[in-house]
This record gives sequence, C-alpha cells and structure tokens, in this order.
Amino acid sequence: MRDEFRAEFRAELQAVSQLLVEMAEGVRAALRQATRALLTADRRAAEAVIEGDVEIDELYRQVEERVSEVLARQAPVASDLRAMITALHVAADLERMGDLANHVAKTALRRHPSPAVPAELRPAFTDMASIADRMAEKIASVLANPDADLAAELDSDDDAMDELHRGLFEVLLGADWPYGVETAIDATLLGRFYERFADHAVNSGEHVVYLITGEPV
Repeated sequence: MRDEFRAEFRAELQAVSQLLVEMAEGVRAALRQATRALLTADRRAAEAVIEGDVEIDELYRQVEERVSEVLARQAPVASDLRAMITALHVAADLERMGDLANHVAKTALRRHPSPAVPAELRPAFTDMASIADRMAEKIASVLANPDADLAAELDSDDDAMDELHRGLFEVLLGADWPYGVETAIDATLLGRFYERFADHAVNSGEHVVYLITGEPV
C-alpha cells in the first residue's frame, strides 16, 4: 500500500512540475510578445498577451488545486511537503510574471498606433527584455531539470537588470529629457515592470535552490 501511495505521489508531483514548466514557458512567450508590441506598436501582439493571461491564471489555479488535493490525501513527509510548498511559491511568482507581461502589453495597446517608448529608450528596453527572457528560460529549465547552480545564476542576471534600470532613470531624470511628463511616467512604469519580472524570477530560483538543498537562500 505504501508503495502505491509513493507512486501516486510521484505522479502527482510530476504533473505539478509539468504545469510549472508550462507556466514558465508561457510567461516567457508573453513577455516576448509584449516587448514586440511595445517597441513596434504591434497591436495584435499586445492583444494576444492580454488574452493569453487567462491561460497562465488557469495553470496557476490547476497547480493550487493539485497541491491542495495531494496535501489532503497523502499527508506528505518533510521533503515531499517541501516540494509541494515550493510549487505553490513558484506558481505564485510565475503568475505575477504573467501579470507584468500583461501590464507591458496594455501600455503598448494604450499608446497604439504610436510606439509606447521613444526611439532613444528602445535600446534600453531591448536589453531589459533580453535579460528577462534569459531569466525566464532558466526558470523553465530548472523546473524541468532541477539545477541549483543554474538557479543561482539568476542573482547575477538580476544585477544586470538592476543596472539597466538605474541607467533608465538617469535618462528620464536628465535635464535634457525632451518627451514630457506623460512619456516619462510610461517609461518609469515599464522599467518597473521588467525589473519586477526579474525579481520574481529570482524568487522562483531561490525556491528551487531550497527544494534541492533544503537550505534557505
């Protein structure tokens, strides 16, 4: 009987892991599309991100539901319980990353048919999006194949994002900023969306490290 319960638990854990990988891949694709919408005034891309956010939310609901069922039926022991709690934390971070991609898309849509950021800022947002994409790719990878070293790399990626974020503020607060207050506010919020996306990726990585090592980061 015990072996049957263990087999059932492993199957449930694998199903939860697959849902998390789908979420990570989904939020990565969402931010890619949102960035394209932002920089090229691509209305269809923005609308696709906004519509697709429902799918990410549904995956989050499925993770919560499966974890709740496992906790109710199996009363997992320490390491198994850690896996379930980690799944909930990671799912929450991924859901928030999806929301942030959604915010970027909505900003792009609000400014359509004009690009939401001036040409002067596009290189900065291109670089921020590239870092965010790399971090989302690493999260999907460590969820599919747990790797504490790869997960730990997210900290240095986040440092690069923070540096770009600071550089963005220097431009926005410069005396020669020519685009007015409204554009500065949009750029400030957009920078924050990318920066927070990276923060949630770091959080997810730390949860994976904890799952593997049993030690808090």
